[in-house]
Amino acid sequence: MSKNVINTELMLEVYEGKDLGLSYSVEYSIFKVWAPTAFAVSLVLYETDGNQRNIGFDPSSTDSGRIIYMQRQNGGVWQTKLSGDLKGKYYMYRAVFADGNVTEAVDPYAKAVSANGLRTAIVDLRRTHPEHWEKDVAPPLQHPADSVIYELHVRDFSSHESSGMYYKGKFKAFTEFGLRDSEGNAIGIDHLVELGITHVHLMPVFDFQTVDELSVIKRGSSIEHTDYNWGYDPQHYNVPEGSYSTDPTDPGLRIREFKEMVQALHSRGISLIMDVVYNHTYAVEKGPFEPLVPDYFYRRDYLGRLSNGSGVGNELATERPMVRKYIKDSLSYWATEYHIDGFRFDLMGLMDSVTMREITEELRLEVNPNLLLYGEPWTGGDSPLATKTLKGVQRGKGYAVFNDNFRSAIKGDSDGWGRGFITGEYGKEGAIAAGIKGAIHEFTDSPVESVNYVTAHDNLNLWDKVLTVQGGFQDAISRANPYVNVDLENILCNETVRRSLLANGIILTSQGIPFLHAGDELLRSKFGDHNSYRSGDTINAIRWNMKSMFKPVFQYYKGLIELRRTHPAFRLHGRQEIERSLEFLRCDGGIVSYLLRNHAGGDLWNNITVIFNANNDRVKLSLPEANNGWNVVVDHTRAGTEAFRKVAGSEVEIEGLSMMVLYDECGEPAPRSKIIEVHYERPDGKYQGWNLWVWDTGIQDGQCDFRYMEDGRAVARIEVLPGTDSIGYILRLNDWEEKDGDGDRFIDCSKDEELIKVMVIDRDQENDGISDDHLQLTS
Repeated sequence: MSKNVINTELMLEVYEGKDLGLSYSVEYSIFKVWAPTAFAVSLVLYETDGNQRNIGFDPSSTDSGRIIYMQRQNGGVWQTKLSGDLKGKYYMYRAVFADGNVTEAVDPYAKAVSANGLRTAIVDLRRTHPEHWEKDVAPPLQHPADSVIYELHVRDFSSHESSGMYYKGKFKAFTEFGLRDSEGNAIGIDHLVELGITHVHLMPVFDFQTVDELSVIKRGSSIEHTDYNWGYDPQHYNVPEGSYSTDPTDPGLRIREFKEMVQALHSRGISLIMDVVYNHTYAVEKGPFEPLVPDYFYRRDYLGRLSNGSGVGNELATERPMVRKYIKDSLSYWATEYHIDGFRFDLMGLMDSVTMREITEELRLEVNPNLLLYGEPWTGGDSPLATKTLKGVQRGKGYAVFNDNFRSAIKGDSDGWGRGFITGEYGKEGAIAAGIKGAIHEFTDSPVESVNYVTAHDNLNLWDKVLTVQGGFQDAISRANPYVNVDLENILCNETVRRSLLANGIILTSQGIPFLHAGDELLRSKFGDHNSYRSGDTINAIRWNMKSMFKPVFQYYKGLIELRRTHPAFRLHGRQEIERSLEFLRCDGGIVSYLLRNHAGGDLWNNITVIFNANNDRVKLSLPEANNGWNVVVDHTRAGTEAFRKVAGSEVEIEGLSMMVLYDECGEPAPRSKIIEVHYERPDGKYQGWNLWVWDTGIQDGQCDFRYMEDGRAVARIEVLPGTDSIGYILRLNDWEEKDGDGDRFIDCSKDEELIKVMVIDRDQENDGISDDHLQLTS
């Protein structure tokens, strides 16, 4: 244990203000830091950035800094206010403890830092806004089921020579429009638009430790000779990574270029999800927290040792009030300052369930009602945390988890020869069916609590996994050229290609949120490297020349995404809607087929049949009765939304290792749903933790969160099946800790109205909020 041990069982002072860190203005700057166990804290103001390798630095000069003593305030906060414009200077906090130990650290709430994060930088954030930043808005997201996520690493996107991008490996590569390969195919951001994905999920883009940000300056401009890492080694949580900037020595430039990237994506209809790592830090003693508040931010086991549920030596104690506050403050900052549209939580199992619940409720209510939130519901090792956020904990809580049950059923294990449905293993059909339903009969209450995927950055990517099972990496020739057995004149007939398309074909036609690993649509290979976190551009870079080489594969992915985004039957919103609309026709012998019936989800198509054949051979299947036969929009040759052939009889033959989508008739459906808006008013203005419990909606019963504020009231939107006469609701605090009102309440929705507004006003909070009035308004 460190020298300055504190008893973490004792309640330390808690600060509730939202102004920790630096509050800058041209006239003055206020510095606040939470360090409740320090004997004294000083601000050290520097003229230089702390990097002796900076161009023009005179090694004979010294910058010992100007020391300003800080005053202790309530809540364990130390504060000082300095007059004048401090922009361009740097600062640190110096803490003295009762045992005489002295530490100096970067501000944990730093919004800008010098190269390699050595000192906190003072910048004017208003000067970092790109032109028209105030007009930047995210593309509309009507429902989480409408998302198609594409996981991507900043460097991988542009570092290969075939990208044709000028800003290789940088945020600004996303601002390069109009790029084409030699055959006229769109590449870069235009490729993402053409593919049709809705969200780019960027692997960590906050400031991380293991890449030398000055390596470009030190070694020259060649992208091939700079350090590489995925970035799961946090250093400064609220600062963009400097190695992705065109000049890491300019603290404000990385901020501006990050915003330019967000703006570019938004301008092309793509939202941005940020991969966040609040479960551990790269270092402890030299990390962002330990120097200022020893032994508070990290969990320990029963022997007092740092616990290691992350697998990398430490884990943050998210259940402690000021750690929880830090995470919520950090997420709120990214969502507001950078216009981030969602967050993916690394090793979310190490984050306690209360923190995840509060993150979801508060960010949506106070910042952005449409934020997409999901994470990994597992840990990297044993942890003493009792309230882990594991699969099932997310039920009804408004965030999603990766569905590894579905992943394993589709492909088998992640790194070896283990087989799944698409790699030749019988007996997985039931697990495939469970995943197709959005795991609503496994561990979710709603399909959008399941993120469906086959592969991600971890482990073998899709092409390499399928090839491994087939024994395709057995010699040097196949490792050097993973496509040696692909006939470029007949690509879609190749076995490995077919298995790969079948895998993500299942994902893109299943209920829930689909998630693709970047480059799958180009048959991307990492040459058998199952853990390429520092393997460099040679292994990781997306090879854009493969788009023209494997164009039919890209077109197939594009067609499946268009099918999903055009037809709401593949994007059902709730458990009751799925149970009413989705029927399995067969689940055995390497075949899974199902029917989406009666204009499911308000679809134009009346009945839709989907078939997956994981056998090597053709199979004949019976089709449901249809008056005018079945129209084929997807088979082994192509995918899309337009019918290209017709099946007239009651049977269809489906090729081996392929999928098929057919519909019977096209017509105008009845309205999908109507909306009930509940406007909840509490005189105390305290809405944290309050939610609705609803039933008889016909679409999604259970917890319904308040999503935004309007006229001082919290507003929830309930989707109701047309034809419903009434629904029931209860106002509750968290999971039945308290109820507002002493009985079940009901809302009349029998009138033919698309929007029904209801006002719920708490009239009496003197008795713990037991009494309330319910007033139904016109739409």
